[in-house]
Amino acid sequence: MLAIENLAKSFDGQQILEPTTHEFQTGRTTAVVGPSGCGKTTLLRLLLGLVEPDGGSVDYDGTVLNAANAVQLRHRIGYVIQDGGLFPHLTARDNVTLLARYLGQSGVDIEARLAELGELMQISPEMLARFPKGLSGGQRQRIALMRALMLDPPVLLMDEPLGALDPMIRFDLQNDLKDIFSRLNKTVVLVTHDMHEAAHFAHEIILMRDGKVVQRGALELLLASPADTFVTDFIRAQRADARLSS
Repeated sequence: MLAIENLAKSFDGQQILEPTTHEFQTGRTTAVVGPSGCGKTTLLRLLLGLVEPDGGSVDYDGTVLNAANAVQLRHRIGYVIQDGGLFPHLTARDNVTLLARYLGQSGVDIEARLAELGELMQISPEMLARFPKGLSGGQRQRIALMRALMLDPPVLLMDEPLGALDPMIRFDLQNDLKDIFSRLNKTVVLVTHDMHEAAHFAHEIILMRDGKVVQRGALELLLASPADTFVTDFIRAQRADARLSS
């Protein structure tokens, strides 16, 4: 469903993403992990066609992403960012259905999909009538995910979707999202700096540093056979942070 080949990007002469090749497994979750500035978000923006690569390609199910087809391909991609990115002047319902209405879907189909997603994400009709400022952080992220899933895209891209939430809300939403990912059978690419979150969600982890993929595989592989001392140091630092915050 989703593959990149020798994908690379630099800004102002600085290489942000070294040439990278990878196939994201269909129907499975891949977590892209690493410290701030390592190229995680740039990779996601390249997958969306929001920035043009300096080299290489992004392939969606046999179609190579380019400037001419980027908008059309984005209709097959759900995208969720850290703060949800909801339009504050629109109700939750209008946020979720905005693109479907723009594309001319029938009211009957929109309402049926809205009811389906509301049940999936535990969002009531009363919550859908509220504006974003009247929703909790966790509710806003659930609405953002409903919006991303409205067109039933096969691919879901998520950029630190839970990073701004307090720990208890984050914990609850992590468990719900893992179940939802499993039920929906989407190809999910999740960007996070949190190895614990990556291990919770992902079938495969891609660990990055300075624009390069240091290692990829299941957490067990990274623990048992680290490809670099950075892998061990990064995991050890994450464990230390967890102990300090507990």
